Formats: sequence, C-alpha cells, structure tokens
Amino acid sequence: MRKHILIVVAIFLALGAGAFYYLSRPDVARLPVEAVMGVRPNITDPRKQWFPTIGIAEVVGWNGGKPTPGAGLQVAAFASGLDHPRWMYRLPNGDVLVAESNSPPREGGGITGWVMKLLMGRAGADTPSANRITLLRDANGDGVAETKSAFMTGLNSPFGMALVGDWLYVANTDALVRVRYTPGATKISAKPEVITTYPGGGNHWTRGLVAAPDGKTLYVSVGSASNIGENGMDVEKNRAGILQVFPDAKYKRLYAAGLRNPVGMAIEPRSQRLWTVVNERDMLGSDVPPDYMAAVDLGDNFGWPWYYWGGYPDTRVEPRNPALQEYSKRPDYALGPHTASLGLAFASDAKLGAQFGNGAFIGQHGSWNREPKAGYKVLYVPFGANAFPDPRAKPVDVLTGFLDGEGRAKGRPVGVITDATGALLVADDVGNVIWRVSAGR
Repeated sequence: MRKHILIVVAIFLALGAGAFYYLSRPDVARLPVEAVMGVRPNITDPRKQWFPTIGIAEVVGWNGGKPTPGAGLQVAAFASGLDHPRWMYRLPNGDVLVAESNSPPREGGGITGWVMKLLMGRAGADTPSANRITLLRDANGDGVAETKSAFMTGLNSPFGMALVGDWLYVANTDALVRVRYTPGATKISAKPEVITTYPGGGNHWTRGLVAAPDGKTLYVSVGSASNIGENGMDVEKNRAGILQVFPDAKYKRLYAAGLRNPVGMAIEPRSQRLWTVVNERDMLGSDVPPDYMAAVDLGDNFGWPWYYWGGYPDTRVEPRNPALQEYSKRPDYALGPHTASLGLAFASDAKLGAQFGNGAFIGQHGSWNREPKAGYKVLYVPFGANAFPDPRAKPVDVLTGFLDGEGRAKGRPVGVITDATGALLVADDVGNVIWRVSAGR
C-alpha cells in the first residue's frame, strides 16, 4: 500500500492535479480483447488521454505453481533460477541460449525518473541487467536442462541471437556483434566484433534478430524512442523499423519503417517471408489500437507515428503527414489492444498435435495500461494454405494462468521457440523460468 501511495503522490507532484484526476478515472475498455483481434478487428474511435491508464500487474511469483496449459497440452519447468530471461535461441545441437537481460539505465532523473523506477519495480523490471547469455543443455532428453552455464558475459542488454555459418550474432541494445562459435561449446570468452551500431535504449530497448533465409543478411528490429514522436523525429532515425544488415560489408539500411515497437521476428516456413510482432501506441484508450503481426517486405511503411492499422490517423501527431496515409500498409493480424505481444515462433517443427501444425505462437507479455488487463498468455494463431493467418480460425490459448485471482502477475511470457523434440519453450522474465509445453499424455 505504501508503494501505491508514493506513486500517486509523486505523479501528483510532478504533473499536478490534472494527472491525479485522470489517474483516478482510468479509461475502461468497452470491447472484449477478442473483438480487437483477427484479420478484421473492430477499430473504434480513439479516446485521447492526457494521462495513461495505469494497470500494472504487481509481481508475486509462482510460489511452487505453474501456468495452465491449453487442452491436450502439459507444462513443466525446463530451467529455473534465471535472472530475467527474455529471449531464446536453439543451436543446431539442441542447446538453448537464453538472453538474461533487462533495460539499460534509463535516462532522466528527478521525480519523473523516480516514478518510472517505481512503476518498473511494480512490474518486476527494475533490476539491473545481467547482460548475460546462458546456455541450457538437456543431454538426457528428459525435458529438463541439467546443464546451465554462463555462455557469454559483459554484453549490453542483449536480446536477439542468430547463428550464421560459424558466426554467432548477438543484438545488444546499441550494436550488432558477433563471435566465432564452436559446436558444443559451453562458454565463449572472445571479445565480440562489432558489425554495426544503431540507437540504443530509449522507451524500447530490445533488439530482435533473425537471419534471412539465404544467410547473407540479418534483420534487426529497433523500437521507437517515444510513444508518437513527441520528442521530434530526429531522435527516431534508424528506429521504429527493421534494419537489414550486410555483415561482410558491415553495412545496414532501413528495410521497413513505421513500426512503433517491432520485437519478435521469424521467417514463415512456406513463403520464406519475414514476419514480426509489433506493440502499438498508448493513450488512445483501452480499445485501440491493436498490437499486431505482419509480413514485412523491403520498403514497407506501417504508418507510425501518423497512422495505425493501415491508415487510421493519429491526430495528436504534428506536423501532419497526409501523403503517407494511402501508403500505410495494413497489418495482417490484430493481437488485441495493449497486449504487449513480443514473442513469435512458427510451428513448422512443433510436435504438439495436428491442431498446431501450421501457424504462429505469440508470447504476450501483458498490458500495463489497459483496464481490464490484457495479454499475459501464449497464443497460437492458425495459418491457412496461403501462408497467412486463417480468417476463419480463432486464436488458441496455449499457456494461461500468469495472473492470479487478484490480477497480480505470477509470471510474464516473452520469447517462444521450439526445442529439439518439438516442444514449445516459453521465457518467463519475472517468474525467472523457462517453461516447456509438450503434448499431453
């Protein structure tokens, strides 16, 4: 209770009585999350807010419990005792790399900075970054990693990882680096080589990474520094988009733009096209706009900050950009408003049953600014034969139960990958666990 009072008092002092008024009257959703999902979501009129709805789920931990698997599935801990595990990558020999990572020190001090720290603390995201990649090995195939070793240390808020040839690439918050990889190694001590730099930190610090199918280039997702460009667009250079990196030439270019916070990326196995999941903007109410997943091609622009969902204008943004409206690409699938959809993995090698044979797994970290809360689950989105989401099929809950009966967070899912057996691994960054979802017996 004391923490709650401090937050309210600090915000009141920092922003005045108006902020307190809006804090005490949060915007409440008028639609269920499911109405703002799918190929054709319900996009209602925005309700502009001067102060965001604050609905952060206080972290309480699992205390011996575990998430709830969907029908026909079972779940158990693959590894525990980790330090804010965010993202994973499976090596060819089946070893799993886990980025134990958190935000770099945030800029800004005073009361505003103090309030932000309190809010991050409530969400379990205020601990210093371990700046480490840990290797997990399940040598006996029992579904539990019996080996846990510090694979790489001394990184800078690492996130995405990709092995191309004998180079292991790591996306730090401010630079793409690489080291030589020896199959079976449990530790790399060599100093990483910097391939390219890009803006680090900011409101969105994570940097997703995936290699192109031909292995010649890599894609790096870089989120915006702001909500809607309120600090000017100069600070958004090489942000709010996906960069394409040519490692041999140490050259990069902007591959796609107008993506407020793209995080997870993956190559769709049938079409070999790049897909990403994106977190949309805040303070337009609890119902819009939806986070989404989309196929991304060279030169695409998804409209941020001027437009969302293929051309809906955000009239808060000045100066206006009317010429962009007709060129703003509409996303392919809405994932609900403020769900913080981060993880993305296609089901090509999953062995969870026939119902999970062609589609995408999505890790939803969960809302901090919606009433009632949204996300806090792992979803499966069925795809059709055309390598796009099936408009007739509904998303399937794969893993739920991350919130308790009082709306407190026992855990929060982030990255999702399949392991060598076809089970699904889920990084839980406040439960400090990697969960393993397998077919039920």
